[in-house]
This record gives sequence, structure tokens and C-alpha cells, in this order.
Amino acid sequence: MALAFIPLYIKFMGAESYGLVGIFATLQAMFVLLDMGLSTTLTREMARLSVLEGKELEMRNLVRTLELIYWSVAVLIGIVILILSPFIAEHWVKASQLSTQTIKQALIIMGFAMALQWPAAFYRGGLTGLQKQVMLNAINIGISTLRGGGAVLILWLISPTIQAFFSWQIIISLLNTGCFAYYLWKQFPRIEMKPSFQKKLLAGIWRFAAGMSGITVLATILTQVDKVILSKMLPLEMFGYYTLAGVVAMSLFRLIGPVFSAIYPRLTQLVSLVDQEGLKQLYHKSCQLMSVLILPATVVVALFSYEILLIWTQNPVTAEKTHLLVSILICGTALNGLMNIPYGLQLAHGWTRLAFNTNLIAIVILVPIVIFLTRRFGVVGGASGWVILNAGYVLFTIYFMHKRLLPTEKWRWYWQDVGVPLVSSLLIAGLGRLCMAGPMSQFSTLSFLSIISILTLTAASIATPTTRIWLFNKIAGLKIG
Repeated sequence: MALAFIPLYIKFMGAESYGLVGIFATLQAMFVLLDMGLSTTLTREMARLSVLEGKELEMRNLVRTLELIYWSVAVLIGIVILILSPFIAEHWVKASQLSTQTIKQALIIMGFAMALQWPAAFYRGGLTGLQKQVMLNAINIGISTLRGGGAVLILWLISPTIQAFFSWQIIISLLNTGCFAYYLWKQFPRIEMKPSFQKKLLAGIWRFAAGMSGITVLATILTQVDKVILSKMLPLEMFGYYTLAGVVAMSLFRLIGPVFSAIYPRLTQLVSLVDQEGLKQLYHKSCQLMSVLILPATVVVALFSYEILLIWTQNPVTAEKTHLLVSILICGTALNGLMNIPYGLQLAHGWTRLAFNTNLIAIVILVPIVIFLTRRFGVVGGASGWVILNAGYVLFTIYFMHKRLLPTEKWRWYWQDVGVPLVSSLLIAGLGRLCMAGPMSQFSTLSFLSIISILTLTAASIATPTTRIWLFNKIAGLKIG
């Protein structure tokens, strides 16, 4: 839904107004710093306590304790944006069509929407820890449909303005957070004692939460530095194109997120049960599944970004200005996605130091590089920083992680879990790129891309052990049936 409605947003509001949506996304990412690791901590604690007897009251008290903290921070977020809105409108954003007053109004409405949306991550973390992914998906489907479809109707029938767009986000944010909160509390069995704020519970989780908070702070700096720099240096319209490319690249997390959400709680449970063999098997199966899901999609989008954008947006100018950024950013996102299961393994063991130290070193090295590349090569240089960052994670973090956790499994990760699906995807999609003729009709291009995508996914699935066994078992089952 997030991808489907973007061309309509740009059509109704214009690229400059959509640049403010990019500012909104950047501010949301920056305010993740105030999460203090609480949502990830809740995920881990819900998963850990759910396999222990007699922990129902402790689970309820923990949710209530962290919930009060989270909502206090949400109010703080709204106040901060309200205070900063004049400065951002007058001194940060470079607009040629939108007035300063319009931008200021949009930012104020944005602040209310962000404050109401922010606690949703906390409740979502609790449901993830309880492994209620199907329920989460159902809510996400409904909310995403309302968020995108409703916004288009508002822009079409009521007012094609950025103020109307963000006003709708307030309504949807309240509904989204309310649904997650209601269904999380509904998971706990009814007991006589009401949940209450328990300060002592913070003593048991503060170390892990502090580690997660440090990781979050550094990761946010690393992932947002390009956007902060470019939002200042580029015209708002060009930043809108960069935002569009980022949305396309980050849409890969629509595949990454569900796998991580499903696997991380189970990894935590296996660590708690000291099931090393089961942990090893689940780790490799999950890494291979992640690779098969994201690598074929990444390779196809990177090699055919212009054609995909042209079909999607129906705008040659947008496709021309955005396609190279999409190719660069989606490669970085894929590398980041490959690190998600190894990162989940670290968190399952309560080990946050490696990720913290890695991110700290990356900031010292990478931030000057990103600034230099942005000044020297502009928007393409800023995008390249995302690839450099995540390539470093794959090369160095995996080595140090496997030195402590699953020490005999490192090369199996590099070759079997990642290398095999990557090579097979590059082979098929690369041949498709070479075989693609000159100018084609949009229908022919779409048909060609669909065939290449299916062939690339099939090749990666058959080449990778976990998905190959699963596919063959399914085929065998159909024959027997």
C-alpha cells in the first residue's frame, strides 16, 4: 500500500509537498532515539517470559510500566515538533512553491500525528514477542489500506494539500495505536490483580535496554545522516525524488520485517531452553529464507530500476531522476536485510556490545565519508554511503559475531546462506538484462519483467538448500495427493 499510492500522492500534491512527507519520515526515524530500547526489550521479555510458568502478572506489570514511560515520551515528541516547526519551516526546508506558513502548518499537524503513531511500535513489539504475527499482519493490512486509500480520497475529494494529508495521518495514527494496544492487552489472561507500574521491574531489564538504546542511537545516526545532509543541501523537489527512491528501497523491509519478527522470539526461546542444535538449525534456515526472499527482488529492481519506475509512476522525468538512486539504495538495504537474523541471534543472547561498538566505529569512519561524497557527488554520493555502511557490516560484523556465537558456522553463512542465492539471482537477472531488447511497450516490458522475476526467484529457491527441500517436499506431497 505504501508503494502503490505514492504516484497518486505526487500527482495530487506535487513533488515538493511529497518532500515534506520525506521530512516526516526522517523525523520519525530520528525520534526512534527516544525509544531507549524499550520496544525491543519488550519483545525479548515477552518471548522469554511466555515459556516460563507463573509469569502472567509479571508480564502485565512490565507492559504497564513501560507503557507509561512510552506515552510520556510520545507527548514530549509532539511538544518538540511544535517548538521546532518555525525553525524548520524558515531555516531548514528549501521550498520554491510552498509558502513558509504552509510548511509550518504541515509540521504542526505532523507533530500530532507522530506523537499518536509513536507508541504503536511499543505495542507491536509486545505482540511480536508473543508471536502473534498473524494478528499483527491483519491489523497492518487494514490500517495500511485505510492510511493510503483514505489519504488519496481526502486529496482527491476534499483538498489536495499537505495539511489535509497530515490531518488524515492523525486519525489513522490514533486508530493504529489503539488497535495494537487493545489486542496486546487482550492476550493476557484475566487475573484479579490489576497491572501496575513496578519500578523494580526496570532493574531487571535496564542493562539490555541501555544496550539497545545505544545501538538505536548510533544506528539512527548512521541511517539518517544522508537524509539530514541532503534535506539541507538539496532543493525540496530533489529531496522528494530521493525520498521516493528511499521508499522503494526500504520497501524491501516488507519482506525482511516479517521474517525477523517471526524468527527473533523463537531464537530467544531456544537460547532460554539451551537448545544449541535447534538454534543452529533455525539460524541457517532463517538466513537462507531471508536471502531467497530479498536477493532475487533486489537484483531485479537494481538492474531494471528505470523500467520499473516508469511503469509504476507513468512519469519519465521521475523515473530518470530516481532510478539510479533506487539501484544504489536497494543494494544497501539488501545487505542490511542479510544482517537481520545474525543481529537477532545476538539479541537473543542478550549481547548488545558488538552492535554498539560496530556502529560507533562506523560513525567515526563513515560520517566524514558521507559528507565528502555528498559534497563531491551530490545525491548519488549520499546514497552510496548506505551501501558502504552495510557492506562493512557484512564483511566485519559477521566475522566477529561467529567468533563468539556459533563459531563453526561462519563460512556456511557466507557461502550457503548468502552466496548461493546471490550468485543464482545475478546469473538469471543479469542474462535477462542482456537479452532485453530496445524500446518496448509498457505491457511487453511488464510481461518481460514478470518472467525474469519469476525465473530469478525460482533459480534462487532451487539453488538454496532450505527452500529447495521445502519446494521438493511440497511437489512430492502434491503428487501423492
